[in-house]
Amino acid sequence: MASSDLEQLCSYVNEKIGNIKKTLSLRNLGQEPTLKSILNQIEDEIIVVNELLNKFELEIQHQEQTNTSLKELCESLEEDYKDVVHLKENIPSHLPQVNVTKSSVKGPDLDPDGPVKVEESVLIKKTPKEQKSINSIKEMLFITTEEFNGVPAYMKSRLTYCQINDVIKEINKAVVSKYKIVHQPKSSMNSVARNLYQRFINEETKDTKGQYFIVEADIKEFTTLKTDKRFHVILNILRHCRRLSEVRGGGLTRYVIT
Repeated sequence: MASSDLEQLCSYVNEKIGNIKKTLSLRNLGQEPTLKSILNQIEDEIIVVNELLNKFELEIQHQEQTNTSLKELCESLEEDYKDVVHLKENIPSHLPQVNVTKSSVKGPDLDPDGPVKVEESVLIKKTPKEQKSINSIKEMLFITTEEFNGVPAYMKSRLTYCQINDVIKEINKAVVSKYKIVHQPKSSMNSVARNLYQRFINEETKDTKGQYFIVEADIKEFTTLKTDKRFHVILNILRHCRRLSEVRGGGLTRYVIT
């Protein structure tokens, strides 16, 4: 056996012997009445410290869980903020605009004699019969995002939700313009309105009786839409979403609001 190995073995044995002596010494100390009470106090204090350590460990675990929850909440709020910014920057143009009248503007700091920087609505007097007829005109409902997502990709291609609803807005404009003339008393019509009225009557069929419909000529007459390929693709989407149906006859295609 090499001398270095022997020295290591001796050192190990001496260390063990020293530990045994210390253990015997401590055991003897525990038997002395004067030291026994001190050791009992030390034992009680160790138990208290151990309980405190357990409480600290539980509190640390709770704080870690709270920190994780706060991080998740922060990420969720950031996503919501991005959604709000996106919605603010992409407000659909087809949403109804709110016109604030002077009489509806109230506030403690408002000068009653000062100018009101809002557009005042102009009220046009109509007979109750005319107003009732205008209010009864059926308009096409805008499609929802859920309906838009349900349209097959091949059908909508690169069209967006807002583009489709923009066309619906223009179609409604044509429908309202047409049926305002239809419901207008003949005595108040000018020559242009009379010619349009006669065309509207000629386009009626037994299948469109009681229905609200337009033709391509109405789109050209009352809107700035182009009746091109893109327009007809959107009409297909509107048929798919059950917003309109077609009635053909006499070389005309009538788009009936459903």
